[in-house]
Amino acid sequence: MRTATRYAILFTASAITAAAIISQTAFAQIADTPSPVTVTNAWAKTTVPGGKVSAAYMDIKSTAPVKLLKAEASIAGNVEIHNMSMKDGVMEMKAVDVIDVPANKTISLKPGGYHVMLMMLAASINKGDSVPIKLTFEGADKKPFTVEVKAKAQEKDLGDHKH
Repeated sequence: MRTATRYAILFTASAITAAAIISQTAFAQIADTPSPVTVTNAWAKTTVPGGKVSAAYMDIKSTAPVKLLKAEASIAGNVEIHNMSMKDGVMEMKAVDVIDVPANKTISLKPGGYHVMLMMLAASINKGDSVPIKLTFEGADKKPFTVEVKAKAQEKDLGDHKH
């Protein structure tokens, strides 16, 4: 084999290898795209000793329109997204399938409105505990993605949003 041909084959193989590495790196960067969602002021209501139900609250903001599809918490046997509202003078609470989060607007999950219900708790939630919650969102591309949240346990919203 001539030297020129050998170098051409080596050059081609090197170019293909480099292209594959660059392609994998670009794919990894796309796959690791940062979430458009930011969750702040997350807190969970403390329970009475032996209590099996609590709720978590937080502010959700996204740079793109997304939908909150579900919430999960390892400390709860059942987790649902709820909305509380007044209907004919009666407080009504019911599960919702989704919460729309418009781009660049903050959706507040708070007492008396949307919240995450934590039911069938494995243990009481005490003041200062960290309650891990996983939120699943869906973007315009219909692909789900998750955001991990640590809600600080407290008795009520104290306006202290430095957790």
